[in-house]
Amino acid sequence: MGEDLSSFLPLSPAILHIMLALAGEDRHGYGIMQEVARQSEGQYRVGPGTLYDNLQKLMNHGLVEEAYRRSHDEDPRRRYYRLAPLGRKVLTAEVSRLEEVVRAAKAHLRVPSPRRA
Repeated sequence: MGEDLSSFLPLSPAILHIMLALAGEDRHGYGIMQEVARQSEGQYRVGPGTLYDNLQKLMNHGLVEEAYRRSHDEDPRRRYYRLAPLGRKVLTAEVSRLEEVVRAAKAHLRVPSPRRA
């Protein structure tokens, strides 16, 4: 039996984009902001306040965790983040939920509206 992830869903747009940015690799804050802009083709941007407030919430819920620095020559103040196993499950559940929303929306759009006399 799977975990009940419904208490995490639906994800806010900011959290969805942050988690998607971390799905591929560990990133530092600025890297997350850049990846969100890249993945959304500039349609969505996350500012520092939104990013770090949401990263803290995600870490408090065990969805994101701090990762170790990549190399010793990097700025020691730079913190890296990664999607935790629970975060990957929640993100997967949200993507499935959104796929269902899109499927239902497409079905509704195909239904012709009644003609008026």
